[in-house]
Amino acid sequence: MSRQHIISILLENEAGALSRVAGLFSARAYNIESLTVAPTLDATLSRLTLVTVGSEETVDQIKKQLDKLVDVVKLIDLSESFSLERELVLIKVKKTEALVQKVESLGTDALVSITDETDDYLIIELSGEKAWLDDFLLAVESDVIEVVRTGVIGLSRGERALTL
Repeated sequence: MSRQHIISILLENEAGALSRVAGLFSARAYNIESLTVAPTLDATLSRLTLVTVGSEETVDQIKKQLDKLVDVVKLIDLSESFSLERELVLIKVKKTEALVQKVESLGTDALVSITDETDDYLIIELSGEKAWLDDFLLAVESDVIEVVRTGVIGLSRGERALTL
């Protein structure tokens, strides 16, 4: 049975490292649903978080192949333990009073805010779990001009950590 896996990787922060990870997926016809990468506090390392879908056997094979790459320092499958995942979305919408009220009614706990406002348009910033973001986008779909999403990022909860 296929399911989503969130794999977090410590990767050498070098030219071509990301290309080699993506190449591994492409060469084996695996799909990357989302991918985020940025340097860590250690300037020699980046943290890459990717989401893929597959059976346990397929994902185990992906992890083994990733672990063999010279640039990969360490990896964990966040789906194997309790983890916290978030995604960031920016949405440009046609400004309506109803939409402004909807955003304001969600309050500060919802991690949503109007980050830019002109006479006719708003840019709304949302942060949260993918399902909640998908529901919000569906609710405002008719007003959406443009959307950009970061892809999933995540950290293991508790003692488990992706560190050296």
